[in-house]
Amino acid sequence: MSDVSQPQAALQEKPSQNNSEGQKYSTKRQELRKWQFRIFALSWLAYAAFYFPRSAFSAAKVGILDEGFLSRQTLGLLDSAYLAAYAVGQFVWGACAEKYGTRVVVAGGMIMAGVAALLMGVIPAAAFFLPLMITQGLAQSTGWSALSKNIASFFTISKRGRAMGFFSTSYAFGGLAGAPVTGWVAYSLFDSWRWAFIAGTAVIVFAFILFIIFQRNSPQEVGLPGIDEDPALLDGQHERHAKVTDVSSRTKLSAKDLLAAVRYDRMVLKLGLVYFLIKPARYAILLWGPVLILEAMPDISTMTAIMVPIAFGITGMVAPVLAGWLSDTVFGARRVPPSVLCLGLMVVALALWQVVTQTGSVYLVIGLLAFIGLTAYASDAMISGVAAVDFGTSKYAAGSTGFVNGCGSVGAILGGLLPGFFSGPVIFYTFAIAALVAVAILLPSWNKRPVSV
Repeated sequence: MSDVSQPQAALQEKPSQNNSEGQKYSTKRQELRKWQFRIFALSWLAYAAFYFPRSAFSAAKVGILDEGFLSRQTLGLLDSAYLAAYAVGQFVWGACAEKYGTRVVVAGGMIMAGVAALLMGVIPAAAFFLPLMITQGLAQSTGWSALSKNIASFFTISKRGRAMGFFSTSYAFGGLAGAPVTGWVAYSLFDSWRWAFIAGTAVIVFAFILFIIFQRNSPQEVGLPGIDEDPALLDGQHERHAKVTDVSSRTKLSAKDLLAAVRYDRMVLKLGLVYFLIKPARYAILLWGPVLILEAMPDISTMTAIMVPIAFGITGMVAPVLAGWLSDTVFGARRVPPSVLCLGLMVVALALWQVVTQTGSVYLVIGLLAFIGLTAYASDAMISGVAAVDFGTSKYAAGSTGFVNGCGSVGAILGGLLPGFFSGPVIFYTFAIAALVAVAILLPSWNKRPVSV
């Protein structure tokens, strides 16, 4: 009798145990989703806020030139100094985020960005602008790689295209709102370009307070398995990763750690080269948009020149989401095809700048900038965001995005420097050629996927 009843008892216990396990994982999945929403919202807000002290200089340039405080060439040199510091920071902060965590690196960057912007608004001597712009560049470079690590730590590859696509709208929004908001405060409320910097400081301080309170670096910090550790937690979407050395396990940060992502997957190096070629165009418009508009259309007002580039940012809000969705669904988590297609369209759009501006139509210029924004932000988000994170994997997400964005930032120095010395048509034709070369580099990797997929 007992021999028969034991198997029956075991059969009765097994469904109960399975139900218990199922409930446990269901609870964990719900908890993970809550943290995914929280970390995404916090990362989005933090990176968007970085753009306000950054864009303050773009808005202030019009007033600085009108006042004769600095020459156009000097402004270009200051931009190049800022971008050089930004490039150096990208290479360093990505590896630091791997070792010390997103919270420390980003919070420190926010403090530096706020202090540098505030001092540029209150210190009257132009001599201080160079060290403050260098400080601002180092501060701004803490954001992207570390916050991309946030997304990689909480989202799997199968969902990362959409997650990074939506996250990339943060810098599109920052580029869209930063200059108009700080410019409006400066010229409409206080009639002084210095208030653009003070307004930028106020925004970054607000974001810093929220970030320092609510940020967590990984699911493990809140009692959940890592995003690559538990397939049941992820509804079977377990990501297979090769074993790599964890930078955070070492006591010191070495020079080798700065190139760890490149050694892990050589595609990271190719992405860095492509980003070097395409980033100058976006930065030229972000940093010099109002000045380039006034140069091409001298009869419009200062505020109109500041507002026209908003079209560039509006479509930039849509582009990363669209590109991320296409890469996940239509192209099966391949990031190169949408990048190549968008870059091809970007070449055409940049080449049309002189033709469109010579018409004298503000509406046509707005339309062209909107189309450039759509193509530039889509390819930018794919290469510097989703692809960089994917090919770095969640282990090296910050290091990979740091390296790719560091390469892009070296190129972006030209975006800040060239408009100070050359006319708009020369600049846009040059950037069109660079984008065409980027297409040629990426085409052979059309079907390339990360080794972890």
